[in-house]
Amino acid sequence: MITAVLFDLDGTLLDHEGAAAEAITGSFPDADPAWLVQRWRELSEEAIDRYLAGELTLAAQRRVRIVALAGELGLGDWDEARADAWFLEFLASYEAAWRPFPEVRSALEALAERGLRLGVITNGDTGQQHAKVERMGLAGLLRHVVASSETGIAKPAVGIFRTACTRLGVEPAAAAYVGDRLLTDARAAASAGLTGVWLDRSGDPAPDGLEVARITSLDALPGLLDTAPEPAGGAAGSRRRPSRPGQDV
Repeated sequence: MITAVLFDLDGTLLDHEGAAAEAITGSFPDADPAWLVQRWRELSEEAIDRYLAGELTLAAQRRVRIVALAGELGLGDWDEARADAWFLEFLASYEAAWRPFPEVRSALEALAERGLRLGVITNGDTGQQHAKVERMGLAGLLRHVVASSETGIAKPAVGIFRTACTRLGVEPAAAAYVGDRLLTDARAAASAGLTGVWLDRSGDPAPDGLEVARITSLDALPGLLDTAPEPAGGAAGSRRRPSRPGQDV
């Protein structure tokens, strides 16, 4: 019986890509928006991977992104001071654009009305991720936020899922985890002994051999939990190889 439901944050509850796109296009209104959004996403993923691998500091990975983009836009070579100042403005715009997906609140309220314990497991900075939950007005529903920066373990390692279950006071077999990444979220949670649920908003047909439940909107989650099978159980141990966080750190 499921007594707790945990969620990924960026891309699952919060429209991270929409917020990042709004912030970057507002920063460079004369650039082609389609190219700009895609290029910023690529530069961000590359820099954050290097940050998680220990190659760059938090500040350095931010500078790498904007210095590269400025060069490609023909804006010259930016020094650290200019890059840092720009990124502070970008973060303010990004944070102002934080919004939950439309169905999030109603889905969470439906689960809370059942008496289920709710929480978040997220790869990223604890302060920023807590701030997102607060800004979206969901802190009263999501009282437990477990972030990789505080645990030292990041998804897809099983340790962060089990740490979250311990904080909620439930066994992994009594918990479900919902996220928009099939491997990092749903299958990783299943490996930790939780019921993994893949939130796939793409609208594409479901692929074969999923091995986890799939929903296309959080509105479908309460009904899915009514029929959720017993989790298969997962492999013991945890890895400390972090995966990319969803947020624009």
